[in-house]
Amino acid sequence: MSINVFHLLETVLSDDAVRTLAGRFGLTPDLARKVTGAAAPAIVAAIMHRGSTPEGARGLFSAIMSPDVNALIGKQLPELLSSTAGLSRLETTGRELIQKAADVNVGALADAVAAQTGAAPSTAFSLTGVVGAAVMGILKQHFTASQGRVGQLPALLGHQLSSVNASLTDRLAHAVGLGTAAAFAGSILMRLKEVSTHLDHAQPGVRPIPAAVPPQTVGDRTPPIEPEKRGHAWLWWLLAAIALIIAFFALRSCKHDEAAQNAQGARARAASTVASGVASDAGAPAAEAASDARAAVATAASQAADAAPASVASVASVASAASATGAASSASDAAPAPTQDSHVSFTVDKAGVPTITATVSSEAEKAQLVDALTKRFGADGFHADVKVDAATRPAAWLAHLDGLLPLFALPGAEVKIDGSHVELSGAAADAKLGWLDKLKALFGSGFDIGVFNAQQAVADATQSFRDAVKGLFGQDGACASADIVKVFNLQVVNFATGSVTIPASAGEDLRQSAKVLNACAKEGKPVKLGIAGYSDNVGSKSDNLVLSKRRAQAVRTYLVAQGVKASTLGAEGYGDAKPVDSNDTAGGRFHNRRIEFVALQ
Repeated sequence: MSINVFHLLETVLSDDAVRTLAGRFGLTPDLARKVTGAAAPAIVAAIMHRGSTPEGARGLFSAIMSPDVNALIGKQLPELLSSTAGLSRLETTGRELIQKAADVNVGALADAVAAQTGAAPSTAFSLTGVVGAAVMGILKQHFTASQGRVGQLPALLGHQLSSVNASLTDRLAHAVGLGTAAAFAGSILMRLKEVSTHLDHAQPGVRPIPAAVPPQTVGDRTPPIEPEKRGHAWLWWLLAAIALIIAFFALRSCKHDEAAQNAQGARARAASTVASGVASDAGAPAAEAASDARAAVATAASQAADAAPASVASVASVASAASATGAASSASDAAPAPTQDSHVSFTVDKAGVPTITATVSSEAEKAQLVDALTKRFGADGFHADVKVDAATRPAAWLAHLDGLLPLFALPGAEVKIDGSHVELSGAAADAKLGWLDKLKALFGSGFDIGVFNAQQAVADATQSFRDAVKGLFGQDGACASADIVKVFNLQVVNFATGSVTIPASAGEDLRQSAKVLNACAKEGKPVKLGIAGYSDNVGSKSDNLVLSKRRAQAVRTYLVAQGVKASTLGAEGYGDAKPVDSNDTAGGRFHNRRIEFVALQ
């Protein structure tokens, strides 16, 4: 799935953000928007140009995924713009990223932007850095969320051409080394397509094989005769060795009972497989497969020594070693790569006793965490549920555990770490205690550290929903219930504590939802939905169950009031069942208190 970088950039650089930037630099909001609007297509075009060669695409992808790029800039931009230091860091980082990713002279680009918009060169220089940081953050967030690969980069860049063409001028194109805008537009898609083909069809790594003929270069039209003869003789000796191995096991299998036959047959199959350079069992551990292969071939070579020349035994030995390595490599290749981030969340009670939930990648990481907690709090001074999951990436935060441990003892602290994202709430978010700055200094630039803000979370969800809901109008198949449910569940109905009144922040989103359902009904494609209410785990289960049901019914009533047929909507409450996040933190409880739409038959 691709994205439109410019649409997402408009979301990140919202009207509020542009007004803040304008105030910082003494501009009108319109001029600030002109500057960012001129810088963006030039930066994206330069990135497209960098990605139009295989080497450039790999370097670009590496730059995008580097720790210096903030994938959460969309959420953190208001905070960054709120201080002079934050804005300065953003500008500097953005300019460095543009230079690194696209090999662009930012000064020349800023001068072109200033000349085109009438802004001061120093202002254009600063705002160009902000735009660069935002563009790179958008790209990283997409590739991180979709687990994208470098092979998908050229196609994604190609999708930006229409937006680039709409705003890229010759002045800007020349400033970033693209020649004219027309020349760039006329060639870039073909170049990106060629790179995509190259990256998608890269030659796989070659596994070790038992009999390797010496490589011949393309230019050798008449290879030397002697190496060719040696190659064929070597191959014949190898075939003879394989035949002897198979004959040995066939002979031995005749002399034993059925159990021995089965055992020897298994070893014969292992030996035969090794001789052909293929792993005996792709699902078995690499060490066990290699060990079995070596044992089988060693036995065969020993038993056949009297019947074969010494050179045959030597060839069999070489073949076994190479093939065992191939078996180990094959089994290793079959192991799935980790797909999810490590996780730890904890809450600390009034007595300073922490309750920890964590998922790590290995028993060694689990032992490291539990040992550190035991050393700090004693065996009975904490509660921990630590799981090991091989699909989890290594926990980078464990390297900073010593500095983090004092926070585990802070009464009222709530902390959640997912991969490199750290979220503070409760006492940990108290500005007077300074834990936000302490952790930023402790973890460094490779981690995203922030304080949970419910209003910001609602605003982010609202923007995501409003961007997505537009796609449900006027498109074929827009009334597919699965698509509608996916979009509707982006919105957040953030009820006040103990309340069943629809909050003002959710009213417009629910009205848009009603418009979608009414439009489908008008087209003769009514969509039936269930509305499920869920709560966090604060309070009694019975009270939460009742409250969640009343909230689901309130949403249903609101939609019916907007014209949706009551017969197409159901409502039910499930209390604190099926949490989607840990209840240890304010952010987790926020996610668990939710209205969820489901498709009904």
